[in-house]
Amino acid sequence: MEEEIQLDDTQGNAGIAKETALLYFYRIRFRTKGQEFTAVTPLDDLQKKEVVMVQGDFGLEPASIVCPAPACRESDVERRASYEILRRAFKEECDRYREILVEEQAAFLNCKELILQHGLQMHLVRVERFFNGKKIIFYFTADKRADFRALVKDLVREYQTRVEMRQVGVRHETKMIGGIGTCGRELCCSGYIKKFDSVSIKMAKEQDLPLNPAKISGVCNRLLCCLTYEFETYKRERKGMPRPGKILKISGKLFKVRRQNPLQSTLQVVDESGERSVLQKDQWCNAETIRNDSKNKKGKKDTKTKKKK
Repeated sequence: MEEEIQLDDTQGNAGIAKETALLYFYRIRFRTKGQEFTAVTPLDDLQKKEVVMVQGDFGLEPASIVCPAPACRESDVERRASYEILRRAFKEECDRYREILVEEQAAFLNCKELILQHGLQMHLVRVERFFNGKKIIFYFTADKRADFRALVKDLVREYQTRVEMRQVGVRHETKMIGGIGTCGRELCCSGYIKKFDSVSIKMAKEQDLPLNPAKISGVCNRLLCCLTYEFETYKRERKGMPRPGKILKISGKLFKVRRQNPLQSTLQVVDESGERSVLQKDQWCNAETIRNDSKNKKGKKDTKTKKKK
């Protein structure tokens, strides 16, 4: 999709001359099953699966168009793109791009055989080769430290280029392999997450989620990344709400808080007769909080009784 961008250009004492540039945003992918990224370009007629040349960290890299990306038209929102599409790929570059994908698959199988020959306790995840052929990266996971110096020597002898062995964690492994989450959609890590945030069991507790590992863990057997999405919202909404166990007095009647519903700003309570009900925000906001000291007094009494015995 297109977006109109204002560019300021200062030329000597002539002041600031403004010109309008029309840029288009696309979703691109460097590998067939790799992560998608947003790229910007002045080209407005790129088609799905078309191969383009993208400015990468180590020079030009080929990528395929996935689909057009929506542009932000609001003036106070800045549309960010991870990469810049410079041009369409030439026929020779398209052929070389297909060859690299085949070479990476062959290198993957060859490296797996070498790992078995050297008896290394490591699991190969992916192989990536730079378009210019100057470097090839082997991604792997391992429970313990692996001495792969002999393996690297064999790989350098085989491919006559710089070889890098890069160890990744189980989250990054899942990100590279991809898959479908319990929500039925593509995994967040393989879809768009670039940096993994810290996830704790406290986030699940704050959102009243079941503490069953099978329900709050992803395919990587780690806590779900999506637990971080609404954590701050729940934390913020709970701040002004009476906590479970508090006694509220409304119109001379006492209610004990059983549960909070932060997203609805309601409280599940039980009255003195044991009847359960739901209090709306305008009800519990004006309620009087009664301090419950019965438990403390009872506890002290029990302690004294035990000492006499």
